[in-house]
Amino acid sequence: MATIHVDVVSAEESIFAGEAEFVVLPGEAGELGIFPRHTPLITRIRPGVVRIKQSGKADEDQVFVAGGLLEVQPNVVTVLADTAIRAKDLDEAKASEALRAAEEQKKNATSELEIAKVEAEMSALAAQLAAIKKLRGK
Repeated sequence: MATIHVDVVSAEESIFAGEAEFVVLPGEAGELGIFPRHTPLITRIRPGVVRIKQSGKADEDQVFVAGGLLEVQPNVVTVLADTAIRAKDLDEAKASEALRAAEEQKKNATSELEIAKVEAEMSALAAQLAAIKKLRGK
C-alpha cells in the first residue's frame, strides 16, 4: 500500500515523524481524511485528535492538538500545532485543574484582551478534556 510521510510538530518538540497509510484530523470546516497523493492543501486545524494509521500497525497513533496549521503535499503531511500532546500522555486531572484556574482568571480579568486570551485557553482545555474522555471511552 502507498504511504505518506507525516510530521506532527509543536513549538516544543517533534511529536511524530513517519510513514502512514492515512491521517485524520479536525480541520476548520470539519474532519479531514488525508491519503497518499492527496491534493495540496493548507488549512487551519481546530483543537482535537489527530489519528495516524501507520503501515503494518493495527492501532492508530493519536495526538491531541490545540489548533494550528495543516499543510498537505502529495507525499507529505505537516501538522504545525500550537500545542501537541501524545494521547498516552494526556492527564485528565491536570487538564481539569488548568480549566478551573482559567475560569478563575476569567473572573479576575480586567480587559477584553485578557478575557479573550483566557477564553481561548479555556476552549483548548475543554477540547482536551473531551478528547481524553473520548479516547478513554467515558
